[in-house]
Amino acid sequence: MEMMPTNFSKLFGIGPVGLLISLALLFIAAWINRQIDLPPISNNQFLLSSIFFVSGLMTLVIIVWSFRSLPTADRGNKLCTSGAFKYVRHPLYAAFLSVFDFGFAIYLNGYIFVLWAVLLHPIWHCLVKYEERTMIDTFGEAYLEYQERTGRFLPKLMINGG
Repeated sequence: MEMMPTNFSKLFGIGPVGLLISLALLFIAAWINRQIDLPPISNNQFLLSSIFFVSGLMTLVIIVWSFRSLPTADRGNKLCTSGAFKYVRHPLYAAFLSVFDFGFAIYLNGYIFVLWAVLLHPIWHCLVKYEERTMIDTFGEAYLEYQERTGRFLPKLMINGG
């Protein structure tokens, strides 16, 4: 028996589950970081804070762009392939995974936190597959074609001009 997406899942997708997993792994990373004695990434707190500030600002811009590209009322009802969605299929997740988490990891000033940020990518790739199956069920061939053109969290590189 196939489950139909709820209004909650249309609005938030796999985000809440991914957030809980990401936070649990962050706490594990913090514990590991306290157990081992690695040198800090930098002793320049201004640099670390600046990187975090810029990553936070970039994340905010991507989030606003994403919501402007696909208003909340249209989520799960309309296949959006313009705006932020022209470049990646999951720009909200991408904002956190590819921008914010790395800035936050650097701000926390530990190599274990950078490893945490790197490891989140394959975890989220697995998590988002459920959401993408729902999109395929909802939008069919149009979503499959969209998948071919766009990356999940990072833009696909144009190869041979196409």
